[in-house]
Amino acid sequence: MLASSSEIKPAVSTSSDTTTISTPYDALHKVGSAQRGSLTDAVEEALREAIVTLALEPGMMIDKIAVCERMGVSRFPVTAALARLEHAGLVEVLPQRGTRVKPIALRDIHQHLFIRSALEVETVRGVALNLTPATLDALAGNLEQQRAAVANGERLAFHALDLAFHEILLDAIALPRVKEIVAVSRNALDRARQLLASPERLVHTLAEHEHIFEAIRKGEADAAAKAMHDHLDQVVAELHRSAGKRPDLFEQ
Repeated sequence: MLASSSEIKPAVSTSSDTTTISTPYDALHKVGSAQRGSLTDAVEEALREAIVTLALEPGMMIDKIAVCERMGVSRFPVTAALARLEHAGLVEVLPQRGTRVKPIALRDIHQHLFIRSALEVETVRGVALNLTPATLDALAGNLEQQRAAVANGERLAFHALDLAFHEILLDAIALPRVKEIVAVSRNALDRARQLLASPERLVHTLAEHEHIFEAIRKGEADAAAKAMHDHLDQVVAELHRSAGKRPDLFEQ
């Protein structure tokens, strides 16, 4: 018979002279002495990173005392940091229960991807029509690094290069407000993106980027726009597959 979630014990690893209990809070690190505001910033950044990378999984209740002990801080910066993360939509307060990591909501993801699609499809169309040698070289160099990251199985490096690829395109049209709006929507998708970081997905993402690049290089604006649209559509399809495999991570 399976244990209930409240009965599940942390993993324990042993060596000849030590016993180590592994918990989700291992992703957090102690912070040095700082002013109250700086402590709150440090705790917020650490919790945000743990949530985005799924070290603290969607639906997990957050133990404030465990966070305090792990990071070496008082309750105040932890409470203040969680209030900020609630405003950002990453955690939620449940009456009489406490604070938990907010499950991923597919409806929110659809909205953010709609925004990205509307803006980035037109971005690549504009880049293809007004391509400069500097942008072409930057995209080519980025793709060369993406290929190396995929070949070496470097998931985190590929993620950074993926972001950079899209930023090169947004910088090329020189519309900072558009870039800012896309960044907000992209940040809101970070947790979901972690679910798609399988070796197979990296290969597919690279191929989709290659199609976008080739259309831009040839000056084919409509083809570039379609390639970007198809690329973002694949994210939606992959997320629905992920929701089917891990429904516990998604808001029902």
